[in-house]
Amino acid sequence: MASISSFSSPATGLKSSPVLPKPPTAAVVSLGFPAKLSSSSSRLSLRSGAPLAASLIVRCSQNGGNGSPVKRTTLHELYEKQGQSPWYDNLCRPVTDLLPLIESGVRGVTSNPAIFQKAISTSNAYNDQFSTKLSNERVWYYRELVQGGKDIESAYWELVIKDIQDACKLFEHIYDETDGGDGYVSVEVSPQLAEDTQGTVDAAKWLHKVVDRKNVYIKIPATEPCIPSIKDVISLGISVNVTLIFSLSRYEAVIDAYLDGLEASGLDDLSKVTSVASFFVSRVDALVDKMLEKIGTPEALDLRGKAANAQAALAFQLYQKKFSGPRWEALVKKGAKKQRLLWASTSVKNPAYPDTLYVAPLVGPDTVSTMPDQALLAFIDHGTVGRTIDANVSEAEGIYSALDKLGISWSAVGSQLENEGVDSFKKAFDSLLDSLQEKANSMKLVSL
Repeated sequence: MASISSFSSPATGLKSSPVLPKPPTAAVVSLGFPAKLSSSSSRLSLRSGAPLAASLIVRCSQNGGNGSPVKRTTLHELYEKQGQSPWYDNLCRPVTDLLPLIESGVRGVTSNPAIFQKAISTSNAYNDQFSTKLSNERVWYYRELVQGGKDIESAYWELVIKDIQDACKLFEHIYDETDGGDGYVSVEVSPQLAEDTQGTVDAAKWLHKVVDRKNVYIKIPATEPCIPSIKDVISLGISVNVTLIFSLSRYEAVIDAYLDGLEASGLDDLSKVTSVASFFVSRVDALVDKMLEKIGTPEALDLRGKAANAQAALAFQLYQKKFSGPRWEALVKKGAKKQRLLWASTSVKNPAYPDTLYVAPLVGPDTVSTMPDQALLAFIDHGTVGRTIDANVSEAEGIYSALDKLGISWSAVGSQLENEGVDSFKKAFDSLLDSLQEKANSMKLVSL
């Protein structure tokens, strides 16, 4: 197995030895976009079986085919009428597959180790970076990297950084049009650093430097050791996507870390430092439903499929409370922007539930909903646009309280899901490195 990130403290820091040796030239991304996008493709079917209302094709699912652009969808309405930004929870090559999604109203992209693991292990699109047939000036570097026996993780970061840079270029116009309000692409620090405060800070600094794009978000997990990391990275003027948030208490700690970071930055202009807090949804129901089924009473069974959205509704109330008052107003005078709530894990885990269950009920202003393929297609096809996140706060409070009375510990649920999330990303990351090593070993690398 390849070694974990070189940023793990205290062994190494940034200093003069980042994860990757310095490439021969500065990373410059050149994208050649086709004049028109092909309109021929076969559709991805929705679980509901309903025909797609629009001709949107999601190509970025490692299944091949061509995409066709859509001019107007419910995603446009979601942003224009309700102020919620629809993002896409997937990234693979070629990144130009994102173009029809952008035309369809997608305004940003999130990624994680599991997404890259699937992309790299199941697609041949990454082989070219190890191929001798390219004239790209960086090819010799990858060959030297692999043949020289250097850490395969370094090769991984080169692949990922290129994807992130290319995607940032595609969304740059949205970033500019909204003055940094949207158009972001997220890349996560190594999940092996989830318990390493300083290692996470160093990795975030390095990633921000080498990606070198104004619309990149550095993803940091909301683990207890990384809460101080969030503050430190924000204080450096680096925009952050805080991920793996599963509880209200941890979410409040994330908000405080953001505010602390802004105050510690010493910047007179805070307008370029932004953040989102990725609050995971469907995984909550997946766990709580099992607990309710074990309890087995009619009252317990009636609460299945309700825990996640109830907690999300209360998270929005907390968001409104924390981003108001004297402390926040003092930061606003320096140009500070709210750390937006981002609804993550929006795909339905239980096929018995509506396929827009974790999207349609969570529509609210100044929020983000990042959707994987099926959730995105479902919402475009038959999603409804209307403010729902605070439509019935008292009901959400009642559900939250009822679950607590049944013995469901929200703290325990949050801790278990966080541990499972970190472990899942670590395993995906390790599997990804193994897959990349296998690819490198299987290819015939010869000198130019």
